[in-house]
Amino acid sequence: MTATAEEKMLTPAIDAFIEKWKKKPGNLIMILHRVQEEFGYIPRQAAFEVADALNIPVAKIYGVITFYHFFKLTKPGRNQIAVCMGTACYLKGGEDLIKECERILGVGLNSVTEDGEFSVEAVRCIGCCGLAPVLTVNGEVFGDVDTKDMKKIIDQFEGK
Repeated sequence: MTATAEEKMLTPAIDAFIEKWKKKPGNLIMILHRVQEEFGYIPRQAAFEVADALNIPVAKIYGVITFYHFFKLTKPGRNQIAVCMGTACYLKGGEDLIKECERILGVGLNSVTEDGEFSVEAVRCIGCCGLAPVLTVNGEVFGDVDTKDMKKIIDQFEGK
């Protein structure tokens, strides 16, 4: 699949980034990070365009995207809630935080609210074990979270 100029998804800035990284080892992961930074996920069309630009099979791109949990294939919510499920957080109630998020937002894990405001995902260790249980919203860390804190945390981001 070759993109025409009219249907091209990658921005000139991403094209320039690809050109800069095209010949460097480990370029695919760097380029996919840049694409995800732009769109919040790796859109199908962008994956095809990256494959064309690097002259590699799309299967190689999907192999990388699906191997690394960091990469997303669907558009996340405007506010991304990531609940840590590392050992310390799990033992101190991480799963209860997920259930409370699901109850408050009315969506399941790894899904987006109907209005596109929030998405909830379970992630591996965030690296804040001393604050367990921990979650992040758009990268902002909340530690020692109790289920009764969830509504207040979510309300801080709603409509922002």
